[in-house]
Amino acid sequence: MHIGLAVTAFILAFYHIDGVGYYINAPAKHSFWTAYILSWLLLIIYVRLIKPWFAGRKPYRVTQVQQDCNDCWTLALQPDGHTGMRFKPGQFAWLTLRVSPFHINDHHFSFSSSAACGDRMEFTIKELGEVAYLDGPYGVFTVDRYPQAMGFVFIAGGIGMAPIMSMLRTLADRNEQRSLLLICGNKRWEDVMFKAELQTLQTRLNLRVVHVLNHPSANWEGESGLITPVLLKKYIPDDRQNFEYFLCGPKPMSDVVQQGLYELQVPLGKIHFELFDMV
Repeated sequence: MHIGLAVTAFILAFYHIDGVGYYINAPAKHSFWTAYILSWLLLIIYVRLIKPWFAGRKPYRVTQVQQDCNDCWTLALQPDGHTGMRFKPGQFAWLTLRVSPFHINDHHFSFSSSAACGDRMEFTIKELGEVAYLDGPYGVFTVDRYPQAMGFVFIAGGIGMAPIMSMLRTLADRNEQRSLLLICGNKRWEDVMFKAELQTLQTRLNLRVVHVLNHPSANWEGESGLITPVLLKKYIPDDRQNFEYFLCGPKPMSDVVQQGLYELQVPLGKIHFELFDMV
């Protein structure tokens, strides 16, 4: 109904302008606005009809659900009757579960699996045995755009680990040898995602992992509090201008980290961030 009313109002507005006449009395103006209206309508048809139709022909099956921490689950999808899609580590897709692909209440989730495994994709969601539809991949939040970088620094908060985990898994599958640093912020140790796998990845990669807990237990010996500029200065390499930086997490954390990197004279062009907020 919302889409239908919007299209109807847009067309009626154009007919009103066209009926008045003198707003678009020049042939060039009339041609421009006619083409604009048609292109807008074609875009609506493509996004709401053609793309969902293609997605409906390539469904995915939820094959595994695994709990990673208190409130985070890894959802595995496999293509159902087709070859799947290729994505870059760190990208995301729009996901529709249980309903028709024409349903408008889809949500975007970052891939958390390795991009080297095209027949299996992982997200952080819930439910088992449902049919899923994917629209993607999208996004430029990926290490693949910076093949000449000397190394990478990843800074994640909470569920922001999902796209970063995709990058780390992919780099491990590619036998990456460059220097990697991960600073991971969470409220408690129980909230940390992929704990066991991060330990394994440190044996496969030149990776250092720093956990920062906001509410640590009494016997916690690691970093505590928030990810601050002081903490960043403690761990970021001295040759920091040669690294690419990927930030993903809540906006308050991202703002503080960006300010901290600016104070450390990291070039703005080397800071890449993605905010985990539902729009």
